[in-house]
Amino acid sequence: MSTQQTTAFHLRFGNKERIPHLKKLMRTVLEPNGFNMIVLEIDKNFIFKSHPEVHEGDHSLTKEDAQDLQAYARELGIEIVPLFQALGHQGWGGSRSALLRAYPEFDETPDVPLDAEWPEIFCRSWCPLHPEVNDVVADLINELIEAFTPRYFHIGMDEVYEIASDQCDRCRGKDRAELFAKAVNDMHAIITKDRDLEVMMWGDRLLDAEKFGYDNWEADTFGTHRAIHDLPKDIIVLDWHYDERDKGYPTPHYLMEHGFRVMPACWYKENVAEQLFGEAQRDAKEHNLEDHFFGKIVTSWHHWDEEAYDTFAGFVKGEEEVTELYRLYQTMKNVHEY
Repeated sequence: MSTQQTTAFHLRFGNKERIPHLKKLMRTVLEPNGFNMIVLEIDKNFIFKSHPEVHEGDHSLTKEDAQDLQAYARELGIEIVPLFQALGHQGWGGSRSALLRAYPEFDETPDVPLDAEWPEIFCRSWCPLHPEVNDVVADLINELIEAFTPRYFHIGMDEVYEIASDQCDRCRGKDRAELFAKAVNDMHAIITKDRDLEVMMWGDRLLDAEKFGYDNWEADTFGTHRAIHDLPKDIIVLDWHYDERDKGYPTPHYLMEHGFRVMPACWYKENVAEQLFGEAQRDAKEHNLEDHFFGKIVTSWHHWDEEAYDTFAGFVKGEEEVTELYRLYQTMKNVHEY
């Protein structure tokens, strides 16, 4: 794999009616501003032939859509990385993802009501010890890989809170770090077996919140961070931080020291991007870890409907509107200066 530094953009995407808008975003914003990767959070918004019962949304992508998007992106010098939510983020609140609706027996917290809300539950996980879950998930991931023919595959793994649940007969009382490591390693094996593919994941569950002074969103508060010692070091870890910190951002260096290539990840705040990216690059250079600084990624968590794409097109034409979306555009436009 190439070690060329990467500049990436992330967004949730799974509606085939928005394909022309996404292509325009790549052509008018990403390519002109030097982005060479886009992480598309497809998740279950895909027509899976192996498991048609796993289906999220009425306008999900097909294999042909994926092939068309990847071909178009590569003509622009952009690599599409599909993201599939593994382990956690299997729904929002008590709701179930398409996977858990089709296979409720995979649910780590089966007794939580479907209408439950935070703080009773943030979002569900699948049981990493269920004997059949990896077979089904492997089918889904293999279809996405066949469709997108990617060079990298993102497995999510952020904000996993439902693990070693007392509601799960298999996981009850087990070590959370061991369960988390097993889930990551299982996904890594599925993706890399007989393939020249690399795995990406979010890094928050590998960070000790107490040690680094992060909150329970940006880092782990109940033990999964110890899994860092048991994961393959060829995984590319995306270390996301979105808010200002007087103490700076020590964790990209921490992850690089543990042998991972790292992409620090910002959102729409330019001052955070400048400090986060700058510190990570300086630390890599000062500690002779420059080959572990994989690049930068700007994430987006807005609802990418037609209006949002059109608003971005207006920014390209010179229109200004002081909103989070405009600040995101400015951060993307200036990312190479950080």
